[in-house]
Amino acid sequence: MFYAIVLFILAGIAEIGGGYLIWLWLREAKPFLWGILGGVSLALYGVIATFQTFPSFGRVYAAYGGVFIVLSVLWGWSIDKKTPDFYDWIGAGICLVGVSVMLFAPRQ
Repeated sequence: MFYAIVLFILAGIAEIGGGYLIWLWLREAKPFLWGILGGVSLALYGVIATFQTFPSFGRVYAAYGGVFIVLSVLWGWSIDKKTPDFYDWIGAGICLVGVSVMLFAPRQ
């Protein structure tokens, strides 16, 4: 389980960081290199996610969506300095519960 969590976090940082670099390049006139690094980071996200040991691509990516939401709230808080409100935290918690149900429910 620790391995899966680490991979979800690494993939999330690669995706959010890549998107953020491209955002800065296109919206805030940062150098073109920032956009290139953002693209590399987004590609790296796709590679990292394939190291998950869960057998279903769709389930892993759906569960990752919940983790992405939580990481996005944390990114906004730490990088963009936008403090999450009560409803942000409630929504993030609901997403983590959903992720846990999807990944760890007993199946045949």
